[in-house]
This record gives sequence, structure tokens and C-alpha cells, in this order.
Amino acid sequence: MKTSLLAPILSLLILSVSPAQAADQAADGAKPLATIPALDVKRYMGTWYEIAKFPNDFQKKCVGFTTATYSLREDGRVDVLNRCRRADGSTDDAKAVARQVGEATSPKLEVRFAPAIVSWLPMVWGDYWVIDLDPDYQLAAVSEPKREYLWILSRTPKVDPAAYDALLGRLRAQGLDMNRLVPTKQGE
Repeated sequence: MKTSLLAPILSLLILSVSPAQAADQAADGAKPLATIPALDVKRYMGTWYEIAKFPNDFQKKCVGFTTATYSLREDGRVDVLNRCRRADGSTDDAKAVARQVGEATSPKLEVRFAPAIVSWLPMVWGDYWVIDLDPDYQLAAVSEPKREYLWILSRTPKVDPAAYDALLGRLRAQGLDMNRLVPTKQGE
């Protein structure tokens, strides 16, 4: 496993927003970010292709072909494998574990890329909120309370343009800046 993604991802998690900070965000006039009403974690498992994202430091070496694969563990948590291709053709892998926050249908998860030995530290867990998901679990959007990060994920490398445009409209209505969105290369 390559670890070049690990250090930047750890930085993101350390800077992750706490629930109190998320509540403070509403005080600046922005509506709190809304999630989907409920998430069936078992249906969410499998491989998702990154269709677009807000640029971020921990993926700056990725040139495309980015996927996230989720696998349900016996303890109810989720194993995460993020993979992308670098400019030299090599692959970067980043492994993590995710846990739901709240009830069994909560669309709010936390992800930890740091070693398990430090999992007791709140700052190593980053928010992973499913904010949009079609009924067939084929197209999703993931963000966090401060709207600094956004990923659009699909079960296939290409998305129906009408479904994608409709999703962008819903994300814009949530206060996400679609001008920051960058498409991810998924094909030759």
C-alpha cells in the first residue's frame, strides 16, 4: 500500500469540524448542511467512482481514476479503500475505517485514516455526510458541515447528464459553490 495519501488525509481529519463548530456555522447566516433522511449502509457498500470533487490537498497527486470501496465489517463499522492514479501511472491507496454517528439509518458517518491506536482521539475522525443519494443508490454526494469538501460519487464511471445536472442544482440549493467543482477523469 502506498502511503502518500495518508499524511494529507490525517491533516484533514485533524482539522475536521466538531459538532459545536458545525452549530456555530449556522450563526453566520448559512443554513446548516442537510443530509438525506436515512442511509441503508448495506446498500451503500461496494465501489463508487469519483465523478467530481472540490479540490483538496490530500488528493493533489491524483490525476484521476479515483474510486472509493466500502465493505461492511462484522462490528458494524465500514472498511474504506480509496484509490487513485498518479501522473506516473502508479496507484495510491488509502485505507480507513468509518462508523455511523447516531442511529442505524444515520446518513452521518465519521472516517478515520489514522492508526487504530489513536482512534480514541476525536480529532482523528472526519465527518462524512451523505447529503444526496438517488433511490437506487447509484449517484451520491458527500460533504461535511463546513462545505469545504464535496465528492460526487457514482456506481459507474459515467453519469447520465440529466441526473448529474439535477444533482448539481440540488447541491447549489444547499449552498455549495459549484464553481469549485472539478470533474474527475475516469476514462482514457
